[in-house]
Amino acid sequence: MTTPAATVHVDLPGRAYDIQIGPDLLSGAGAAITPFGGRKHLAIVTDETVAGLHLAELQAGLTEAGFTSAALSLPAGEATKSWPQLQRTVEWLLDQKVERGDVVIAFGGGVIGDLVGFAAAILRRGVRFVQIPTTLLAQVDSSVGGKTGINAPHGKNLIGAFHQPSLVLADTGLLGTLAPRDFLAGYGEVVKYGLLGDAAFFEWLEDMGPAMAAGDMAARVRAVTRSCEMKAGIVQRDETEQGERALLNLGHTFCHALEAATGYSDRLLHGEGVAIGCGMAFELSSRLGLCSQENPSRVRAHLRAMGMKTDLSDIEGDLPDAAALLGLMGQDKKVVAGQLRFILARDIGDAFITSDVPEDAVLSVLDDALAQR
Repeated sequence: MTTPAATVHVDLPGRAYDIQIGPDLLSGAGAAITPFGGRKHLAIVTDETVAGLHLAELQAGLTEAGFTSAALSLPAGEATKSWPQLQRTVEWLLDQKVERGDVVIAFGGGVIGDLVGFAAAILRRGVRFVQIPTTLLAQVDSSVGGKTGINAPHGKNLIGAFHQPSLVLADTGLLGTLAPRDFLAGYGEVVKYGLLGDAAFFEWLEDMGPAMAAGDMAARVRAVTRSCEMKAGIVQRDETEQGERALLNLGHTFCHALEAATGYSDRLLHGEGVAIGCGMAFELSSRLGLCSQENPSRVRAHLRAMGMKTDLSDIEGDLPDAAALLGLMGQDKKVVAGQLRFILARDIGDAFITSDVPEDAVLSVLDDALAQR
């Protein structure tokens, strides 16, 4: 039985677009892009891993729809979100004679989506781009909402622009080629949506998460669709993160400090850091008397049942002490007037934003987590 596709509309005035979600979307990408007009030559930026797995199918579908295409394959991995690769990408797009009315395709995970979206934002002061995310993390998070950028030595995503895509094609069939660790890293972002604003979705994930991880396509489509619905709703209300959009950073303040401490390496994937960070955010909320003590236990129990990293003890190698980790949090983009903003929770599905968090409470959570390593 074929799993039906779903569509989520992101309703931004003058910049509205659809997110199409379901299996077997890749071969029809050309037909989906045709209505945008522009030249019949498309520039695709991908990474070497995705190119080896899926580029031929994408280009065959584009050819069928009457397009010619050329592809640039960048190295896979977080290190690609850098000035040198951004320069390489922009100059290659100029070599392809990309015009303002053309469409650039970002074909890969979050690294490619962020980098190519930023390149599209600055090329000729803004050209259109289509996101074709190939990882679970990119399908539910980074491909939606228009945040683009690269990393700096000071921290992640500190250089970038808001530039909305013209279309997102989330082909859930592509998730079958992900390594289990990469799939579960993306699941960290899926769980986040239930934790921040939809307790019923979190309950559904407790029931269906294992089947989804095992390959249940209907469950995958539903999880991606609900995640995109929640993100789209928040983005529509707060596109440039002046308020509510910061809720999407649940777990990220801890996560970004841990990523910096591990050198943005394979020791800790972004979604793994989010999962650990969500557990720590609920632990901090519990210690501050905001939510019940059962909440952090329930969050960690589900992550553990999914076979995910849940604690600092799951990160291999040395970590800095609590004070140093707190210092790394200070480089986070969510610092406002020198004050750290935390996303805390009153319950599962009820998160909120606050700057009123005692430093000693954060240090206590970090110290205790480090002591268990």
